[in-house]
Amino acid sequence: MKITVYSIEKSPQDSIESAIEEFAKMISRFAKIEYISLFNSKIASAQSKGATEAQKSYTQSFEPYIKNYTLALDKDGERLDSFEFSKIFDNGADIRFFIGGAYGFEKQFLNRTQRVISLSRLTYAHKIAKLVLFEQIYRGLCIKNNHPYHKE
Repeated sequence: MKITVYSIEKSPQDSIESAIEEFAKMISRFAKIEYISLFNSKIASAQSKGATEAQKSYTQSFEPYIKNYTLALDKDGERLDSFEFSKIFDNGADIRFFIGGAYGFEKQFLNRTQRVISLSRLTYAHKIAKLVLFEQIYRGLCIKNNHPYHKE
C-alpha cells in the first residue's frame, strides 16, 4: 500500500516536522508513505488576492495528483472515529490525502475526490493538521493490523 499526503504549506517547522517524520517511520512498517508540500509563487500571489483566487491555485497545484483513491480534509467533511478512519485503508493500494491552503478547497475540487473528511470541528494550522493526520494514519493501520497502539 502507498499513502501520499499532499499539502499547501510554506516551509517546514522543525519541531512539527520531526514528529511527522517519527510517525512516517512507524507507518512504514505497514505501508509506504510520502508527503509532498506544495507552495510556489502562483499560490503566494493568489492568496494575496483572496479566497477565490487562492482556492483556484490550490486546485491547479493538486490537479496532477488527483488519481486513485483520494480524500480531502475539510472542516465540513465527514466526521469519523478511529475505527471508521481505519476502513479507509480497505480502498486500494494507492491512497492520497489532500490538505488545502489557508482558504480551504473550492467545491469543484472536493467534488472530484472520493471522500471529504474532517479531523475535528476545530480549525488547525496546516502543519498541525498534517501531524494529526499522520497520527491517525498510523492509528488506523495499527487497528487494521491488530497492533496494540490503539487501545479502547
